Amino acid sequence: MNNTYALAAGSLALALAAARPALAQAPSPTPAPVGPTLEVAPQPMPSDEQSYRREVVFGVNFNTQGGLIGGANLRVARVLDERWLRFWSLEGVSFKNPKEEGVTNPYTGGSYKRFKANYAFALRPSIGVQRILFRKAADAGVQVNGLLSVGPSLGLLMPYYISFDYTAQRTRVFSANDVITDEAYDPVKHADETYIYDRAPLFSGISQLKVVPGVHLRGGLSFEYGRYRDAVAGAEVGFLVEAYTKRLLMLNPPATYDVNSLNRQFFPSFYLTLYIGHRS
Repeated sequence: MNNTYALAAGSLALALAAARPALAQAPSPTPAPVGPTLEVAPQPMPSDEQSYRREVVFGVNFNTQGGLIGGANLRVARVLDERWLRFWSLEGVSFKNPKEEGVTNPYTGGSYKRFKANYAFALRPSIGVQRILFRKAADAGVQVNGLLSVGPSLGLLMPYYISFDYTAQRTRVFSANDVITDEAYDPVKHADETYIYDRAPLFSGISQLKVVPGVHLRGGLSFEYGRYRDAVAGAEVGFLVEAYTKRLLMLNPPATYDVNSLNRQFFPSFYLTLYIGHRS
């Protein structure tokens, strides 16, 4: 009998020893929450497309109708959705007539443009749309955009002034005491070019500025570079066609020349604009 109790007690001790590790590893029960619980939905991270709503860029323009530097522009755009932006812009450019002829006076060293009647400039306010064709990575790469805009053109004609030496014309001798007059260039009145001393300062004729209305249409591609989302830098290339209500009189030769063949009413051009700006 005593042996039987001893065997039973030993078996129970062995069973408890085998179960002790399993009991130690079992997770303790989590107490039930008291009261109602609130579940907070995860907030979506803003995408690159949603990280800005406004874009402002400033550019320097080169075009086939202008000189070394054609002009400058400003463009302000607002984001419509992930691919489209709407913008307004203002551009100011100068025209250069390809038939202008520069002349240097061998006696005075001054220079002027033969038969030039007016400086010609254009102001181009416009509205347009921009579509993102290929998006760049968040912090690197090149983004390609397509742009289309239209608007009025204001052609500005400012008389071309020269400095004429009337004293030398009368005495046939140049002198330091000569009276030199700045006035609008007239190829008939100033036919004796020997006494055209020099061209006058650029804005001498600004009080006689004339405006010629017109319209323009532009289409282009922009290639945007940059490593930061709030900075914009790149280049835009494209084509612009412009028409005015009458010819822009830039050259006005004597009657023996065909004035219409020297001055135009339509101005198609290719352009390149280098720009920088920021987003917010």
